[in-house]
Amino acid sequence: MADIDPLNSSAHNVDDGRRTAARDSLFLSATIRPRGDTGEEPSPVRVRNLSADGMMADYHDASVPGDAVVVTLRGIGSVPGKVAWVGQGRIGIAFDVEVDPKLARKPVTTTPRPLPPPLRPIF
Repeated sequence: MADIDPLNSSAHNVDDGRRTAARDSLFLSATIRPRGDTGEEPSPVRVRNLSADGMMADYHDASVPGDAVVVTLRGIGSVPGKVAWVGQGRIGIAFDVEVDPKLARKPVTTTPRPLPPPLRPIF
């Protein structure tokens, strides 16, 4: 497992070493699993920041930069990507496709159920 400090300037994107997208700081539940049919259960993670081209999350499983993964985010769905860095209980993922981070912030809505009729006294 590579130990790279994501807050240090040496932490970098898999492709060219530069972060260019604005990042939203947030706390959001998501899952990460290896890409392909590995039979492994997705690992739950807590996303700390999210941008159109990547994310940082709390992560305690084994992984190395370059591993192909699929991240599932609420409001966005499953996104393929690669591990950019791992260290200090966190992981950086560079997405293979751009996402709209604002979709992850939208509240989850449900269809309201009709209220039951009011109760009447029985006496």
